[in-house]
Amino acid sequence: MVERIETVAALEALYGQPGAASLRKMARRMTPLYRAWIMASRFCVLSTVGPEGTDGSPRGDDGPVVQELDPGTLAMPDWRGNNRLDSLRNIVEDGRVSLMFVVPGSNNVVRVNGRGWLTADNAMRQRFARGDRLPATVIVIDIAEIYTQCARALMRARTWSGEPAPADLPTVGQILAEVSEGDEGGEAYDAAWDARAARTMW
Repeated sequence: MVERIETVAALEALYGQPGAASLRKMARRMTPLYRAWIMASRFCVLSTVGPEGTDGSPRGDDGPVVQELDPGTLAMPDWRGNNRLDSLRNIVEDGRVSLMFVVPGSNNVVRVNGRGWLTADNAMRQRFARGDRLPATVIVIDIAEIYTQCARALMRARTWSGEPAPADLPTVGQILAEVSEGDEGGEAYDAAWDARAARTMW
């Protein structure tokens, strides 16, 4: 049987002390340089926690993925997705959120931890208008801390190497057909996806 690490003391005994820079880099609000970095990000992962468990949701846009309402507050539109509402249910139930911002070409990551809440306020939704389309809701994040993440993970993964996806990587249609025992998905799903996504992007 594999031994578990069950105490923080046991965990810390396996690692050295954090470096000074890893502690000093944290801010409680947006700073000019953290602002510049986050506003350059078109993609982030939103992590939430709730009574049913945890959720990690990719969020992307063709410009900044969030807007700054003030130095302590960010806003993120909830654009059309699959309507499972996993992240949004968690935010309503719990509120703890984390954001991991990525900028293509950079191996660095910026993380934000805080508390989120939802609004369907029309003026807030109008901030993100795409022609006549508005997000159904907006996630408002009260920032608790902002900090950079070490670049080693993306460097190890060669994230921006330009390597093509493996030729035998399963498609979403294939995965859906597998888990639904053929009731959903398949080649027709994959063939229709690009056009369907283009129609429902916002």
